[in-house]
Amino acid sequence: MKIDKKLIKELVDNLKEFELTELEYQEGQTKIKVSKATKGIELGKTSSVVSANKSVLKSSDESEGIRVKSPIIGTAYLAPEPGAKKFVEIGDKIKKGQTVMIVEAMKTMNHVPSTADGEVKKILIQDGQPVEFGQTLILLK
Repeated sequence: MKIDKKLIKELVDNLKEFELTELEYQEGQTKIKVSKATKGIELGKTSSVVSANKSVLKSSDESEGIRVKSPIIGTAYLAPEPGAKKFVEIGDKIKKGQTVMIVEAMKTMNHVPSTADGEVKKILIQDGQPVEFGQTLILLK
Protein backbone atom coordinates (compact mmCIF):
# COMPACT_ATOMS: atom_id res chain seq x y z
CA MET A 1 0.00 0.00 0.00
CA LYS A 2 1.32 3.42 -0.95
CA ILE A 3 0.76 6.17 1.62
CA ASP A 4 -0.81 9.28 0.10
CA LYS A 5 1.04 12.08 1.92
CA LYS A 6 -0.97 14.77 0.12
CA LEU A 7 -4.25 13.27 1.42
CA ILE A 8 -2.88 13.04 4.97
CA LYS A 9 -1.74 16.69 4.85
CA GLU A 10 -5.18 17.69 3.58
CA LEU A 11 -6.85 15.79 6.46
CA VAL A 12 -4.55 17.45 9.02
CA ASP A 13 -5.37 20.86 7.50
CA ASN A 14 -9.12 20.06 7.78
CA LEU A 15 -8.57 19.04 11.41
CA LYS A 16 -7.12 22.49 12.13
CA GLU A 17 -9.54 24.45 9.94
CA PHE A 18 -12.69 22.94 11.46
CA GLU A 19 -11.22 22.76 15.00
CA LEU A 20 -11.74 18.99 15.24
CA THR A 21 -9.92 16.63 17.60
CA GLU A 22 -10.23 13.59 15.33
CA LEU A 23 -11.00 12.85 11.70
CA GLU A 24 -11.41 9.51 9.90
CA TYR A 25 -11.37 8.91 6.14
CA GLN A 26 -12.06 5.59 4.44
CA GLU A 27 -11.90 4.56 0.82
CA GLY A 28 -12.31 0.83 0.16
CA GLN A 29 -10.01 -1.11 2.50
CA THR A 30 -7.84 1.94 3.24
CA LYS A 31 -8.68 3.85 6.40
CA ILE A 32 -6.85 6.97 7.60
CA LYS A 33 -7.38 8.44 11.06
CA VAL A 34 -5.89 11.81 12.06
CA SER A 35 -6.16 13.11 15.63
CA LYS A 36 -4.75 15.79 17.91
CA ALA A 37 -2.62 14.86 20.91
CA THR A 38 -4.32 15.87 24.16
CA LYS A 39 -1.81 14.97 26.88
CA GLY A 40 -1.01 17.50 29.59
CA ILE A 41 0.98 20.51 28.41
CA GLU A 42 1.23 19.22 24.85
CA LEU A 43 -2.25 20.51 23.99
CA GLY A 44 -2.46 21.88 20.49
CA LYS A 45 0.27 19.75 18.94
CA THR A 46 -0.99 17.56 16.13
CA SER A 47 -0.11 13.94 15.61
CA SER A 48 -1.18 11.67 12.79
CA VAL A 49 -2.06 8.01 12.95
CA VAL A 50 -2.33 6.13 9.68
CA SER A 51 -3.63 2.61 9.31
CA ALA A 52 -5.00 0.42 6.58
CA ASN A 53 -6.50 -2.01 9.07
CA LYS A 54 -9.18 -1.19 11.68
CA SER A 55 -7.81 -3.72 14.18
CA VAL A 56 -4.55 -1.75 14.43
CA LEU A 57 -6.43 1.36 15.58
CA LYS A 58 -8.16 -0.26 18.54
CA SER A 59 -6.98 -2.87 20.99
CA SER A 60 -9.12 -5.99 21.13
CA ASP A 61 -10.18 -5.03 24.67
CA GLU A 62 -11.73 -1.79 23.38
CA SER A 63 -13.39 -3.26 20.30
CA GLU A 64 -15.63 -5.80 22.02
CA GLY A 65 -18.76 -4.98 23.95
CA ILE A 66 -21.71 -2.62 23.85
CA ARG A 67 -20.71 0.99 23.29
CA VAL A 68 -22.40 3.95 24.96
CA LYS A 69 -21.63 6.93 22.72
CA SER A 70 -21.87 10.67 23.20
CA PRO A 71 -25.08 12.10 21.73
CA ILE A 72 -23.52 15.58 21.36
CA ILE A 73 -20.28 17.54 21.36
CA GLY A 74 -19.42 18.97 24.77
CA THR A 75 -17.63 18.36 28.07
CA ALA A 76 -18.25 15.03 29.81
CA TYR A 77 -18.70 14.77 33.56
CA LEU A 78 -18.76 11.47 35.46
CA ALA A 79 -20.67 12.89 38.47
CA PRO A 80 -23.63 15.28 38.84
CA GLU A 81 -21.40 17.88 40.55
CA PRO A 82 -17.76 18.22 41.67
CA GLY A 83 -16.99 15.93 44.62
CA ALA A 84 -20.22 13.94 44.25
CA LYS A 85 -20.44 10.16 43.74
CA LYS A 86 -19.90 9.10 40.12
CA PHE A 87 -22.92 7.93 38.11
CA VAL A 88 -21.19 4.61 37.33
CA GLU A 89 -17.95 2.80 38.21
CA ILE A 90 -16.19 -0.08 36.45
CA GLY A 91 -17.96 -3.32 37.41
CA ASP A 92 -21.35 -1.67 38.09
CA LYS A 93 -24.39 -3.44 36.64
CA ILE A 94 -26.59 -0.90 34.87
CA LYS A 95 -29.99 -0.87 33.19
CA LYS A 96 -30.98 0.52 29.80
CA GLY A 97 -31.88 4.20 30.20
CA GLN A 98 -29.84 4.69 33.38
CA THR A 99 -27.73 7.89 33.35
CA VAL A 100 -24.05 7.02 32.95
CA MET A 101 -22.70 10.59 32.76
CA ILE A 102 -23.50 14.17 31.77
CA VAL A 103 -22.30 16.01 28.67
CA GLU A 104 -22.41 19.80 29.01
CA ALA A 105 -23.01 21.78 25.84
CA MET A 106 -23.71 25.51 25.78
CA LYS A 107 -24.28 25.62 29.57
CA THR A 108 -26.90 22.85 29.32
CA MET A 109 -26.35 19.60 31.21
CA ASN A 110 -27.43 16.66 29.02
CA HIS A 111 -27.83 13.28 30.71
CA VAL A 112 -26.35 10.39 28.72
CA PRO A 113 -28.45 7.23 29.16
CA SER A 114 -27.16 3.68 28.78
CA THR A 115 -28.24 2.15 25.47
CA ALA A 116 -28.49 -1.36 26.95
CA ASP A 117 -28.43 -3.43 30.15
CA GLY A 118 -24.95 -4.60 31.08
CA GLU A 119 -21.90 -4.34 33.29
CA VAL A 120 -19.48 -1.41 32.97
CA LYS A 121 -16.33 -2.90 31.42
CA LYS A 122 -14.39 0.30 30.76
CA ILE A 123 -14.85 4.08 31.07
CA LEU A 124 -13.00 5.57 28.10
CA ILE A 125 -13.01 9.25 29.08
CA GLN A 126 -11.87 11.32 32.05
CA ASP A 127 -14.00 13.69 34.10
CA GLY A 128 -14.10 17.12 32.45
CA GLN A 129 -12.79 15.84 29.11
CA PRO A 130 -14.11 17.32 25.84
CA VAL A 131 -15.99 14.73 23.74
CA GLU A 132 -17.15 14.57 20.14
CA PHE A 133 -20.51 13.46 18.74
CA GLY A 134 -20.52 9.65 18.45
CA GLN A 135 -17.37 9.19 20.57
CA THR A 136 -17.49 6.01 22.66
CA LEU A 137 -17.72 6.95 26.34
CA ILE A 138 -18.28 3.59 28.05
CA LEU A 139 -17.97 -0.08 27.10
CA LEU A 140 -20.43 -2.58 28.56
CA LYS A 141 -20.14 -6.36 28.81
